[in-house]
Amino acid sequence: MTSEKDISDIVRCYDHKNINLGVLGSHSALEIMDGATDESIKTVCICQKGRETPYLRFKRISNNIIILDKFKDILDPSFQQKLRDLNVIMVAHRAFSVYLGYNNIENHFFIPIFGNRKLLKAEERTYPKNQYYLLNRSNIKHPKIYKDPSKISGPSIVKIQEATRKLERAFYFVSSYDDFLEKTENRIRSGLISRHDVESALIEEYIIGTYFNFNFFYSPMKNETEFLGIERRLQTNLHDFTSSLTAKQQLELDIELQNIEIGHTPASIRESMLEKVFEIGDAFVNGVKEEYKPGLIGPFSLQSIVTKDLDIYVYDVSFRVPGNPILSTTSPYTKYYYGYPMGVGRRIAIEVKQAIKENRINEIVT
Repeated sequence: MTSEKDISDIVRCYDHKNINLGVLGSHSALEIMDGATDESIKTVCICQKGRETPYLRFKRISNNIIILDKFKDILDPSFQQKLRDLNVIMVAHRAFSVYLGYNNIENHFFIPIFGNRKLLKAEERTYPKNQYYLLNRSNIKHPKIYKDPSKISGPSIVKIQEATRKLERAFYFVSSYDDFLEKTENRIRSGLISRHDVESALIEEYIIGTYFNFNFFYSPMKNETEFLGIERRLQTNLHDFTSSLTAKQQLELDIELQNIEIGHTPASIRESMLEKVFEIGDAFVNGVKEEYKPGLIGPFSLQSIVTKDLDIYVYDVSFRVPGNPILSTTSPYTKYYYGYPMGVGRRIAIEVKQAIKENRINEIVT
């Protein structure tokens, strides 16, 4: 079992002048490595055979590329020793959580991780002290959750694990219990979802509003929560289907939408709303700290809806690097802080450098 003392002892023995930021070659690896490179920190990219091409092509940011048969081979004790010999601090993203698994990350991965490794599992809605528990603890509004499908009383969205692609969640909209039964059965028959996973599906009230992914960074070095910026998700087969076809044409085609995230687009929010944005960021940091010691470290994202009454509802939380490379060139908010726009990867690298300088690296890793 990985203990705080284990990680503290490991990172204490590192050569702090030769730290490498490590990342699995997936999800947001390029953003993490680009930010590290901007701050003159070397990188180690661990790729799965057959998926290494992007990391080989972008040579400027890939200092050390290691190709394994499977991502999970990173758990091999001899390979972990190799990472420790390279003074690697691992940076978590969604693929890291999915391919390694929470139990392995918490109990069998003896590499320092930037952030709080125990928080990663809180993204899963089936976990007791999950993101909704933490939102409630922080007094932040979120959509109503229907634990019993028969209680559905209006437009709702069903969130369920896809049967074959474990990185993806299948989303679909329903308006009633009968509608839920019909659409769920259709998806089971098509193989998109499994009957077993239906039991753990989340059914959430669908709130009408504008979607914003609010990206934050809690800095132990500064004891401050920074608002890094906003992006919105492009989804297939949703966005261009709904924007390029009339309602009549959409009904004629009768295509089931899957809401698979495929890209990102930048956004900003009107200045008078920033007070509320800072409030939810600060409140969430304080709420998490009470439940998951030592609390949030580094990036987190509150995926939100702003209603016509200008209320903010958070419908999803990321406790690690979100997949939003668009921030690095488009965020006015990081420019307000630092005088130049930056992404999550560079903000992590700045925190690591500061921790090394102040001999406080134990405060940013678990």
